[in-house]
Amino acid sequence: MLLDIKSLTESDLKKEFALQGEPAYRIAQVMDWVYVRRVTDWDAMTNLPRELRARLKEKFSLGGLELVRKQGARDTTQKFLWRLADHALIESVLIPANPALYGEPSDRHTLCVSTQVGCAYGCKFCASGLDGWKRNLEPGEIVDQVLAVERWGAELAKGEKAAPAARLVSNLVIMGMGEPLANYDNLLKALTILNAPWGGGIGARKITISTSGLAPQIRKLADEPLQFRLAISLHGATDKVREQIMPVNRKYPLRELTAACEYYQEKKGRLITFEYILIAGVNDSLDQVKPLAALARRLNAKVNLIPYNRVEGLPWERPTEAVQEAFCAALEKAQVTATLRREKGHDIDAACGQLRLRTERELKGERLVTRVASR
Repeated sequence: MLLDIKSLTESDLKKEFALQGEPAYRIAQVMDWVYVRRVTDWDAMTNLPRELRARLKEKFSLGGLELVRKQGARDTTQKFLWRLADHALIESVLIPANPALYGEPSDRHTLCVSTQVGCAYGCKFCASGLDGWKRNLEPGEIVDQVLAVERWGAELAKGEKAAPAARLVSNLVIMGMGEPLANYDNLLKALTILNAPWGGGIGARKITISTSGLAPQIRKLADEPLQFRLAISLHGATDKVREQIMPVNRKYPLRELTAACEYYQEKKGRLITFEYILIAGVNDSLDQVKPLAALARRLNAKVNLIPYNRVEGLPWERPTEAVQEAFCAALEKAQVTATLRREKGHDIDAACGQLRLRTERELKGERLVTRVASR
């Protein structure tokens, strides 16, 4: 399989073009075609010599995700199910303007991207890992989710005879399928490309990386030069609760996770966000507020409360709105900045892995029916 050229940084391309004896200005031309015009065909690069196009085509692919399904209306949350070159399925979710979820005045258009096919960390409430972990995404496959969504937006604008925005995606949250920090090197390379002026042009402070609590990688991230935001998928403020629903807590209990977050703050001086999915009867009682508030105050963290998005086949339920409101009010009374997210996409399987899981089960059912029918 050819290497996707979107897995290469500018310095990688400089080395490659120097080996081919090509002038440096050709790199800017290629990057313009890939990241600004978002083409998926080498022959579309008409200002490149035909011989160069032929050599590039032999050595590199231009990727291009295949859209399998999309759910959502034009002005609401959009969920995209993509097929990769090896036929694996991943998801991305485009979220419209939502005030100050991660410290910005407005998220405008935020894209939630995946970093793995499946997930190995087995959070009990999540659909992403129900069929296990398959593989890490390559940098180009992470980058391509942004470009594919922007191609979709440009085509939609063309159909509506409207001028497409130069960049549809203004913010990124790395909290789709998979544990981002378990694919650390590929993720950081992809984010370097998406942050670069010649690439995605998305500011580092508009990129939020989420983790279920991989303490060593949080420390490693703290030492990176780029100022990415950090979100912790906490979902429990005691080891007892986290271990019930998040196996990762057995390896990195709250003591280690908290120390890693403190190191991150010392190095970055950045606000941390706690993602806290409210699950009925598990972590939504008011006795959970005190330890959560203490942890949030210690780390000067904001708490983003998310009512559970039910997953078929799992036993968990979302709390009533009254319980949600009471939990949020108790946090605020404890002097913690808290947001109760009226999450978008509840009606389109927008939680991680839901659409992929349903589609894969449907496809397996179709294949089974076909095999039975052919006997």
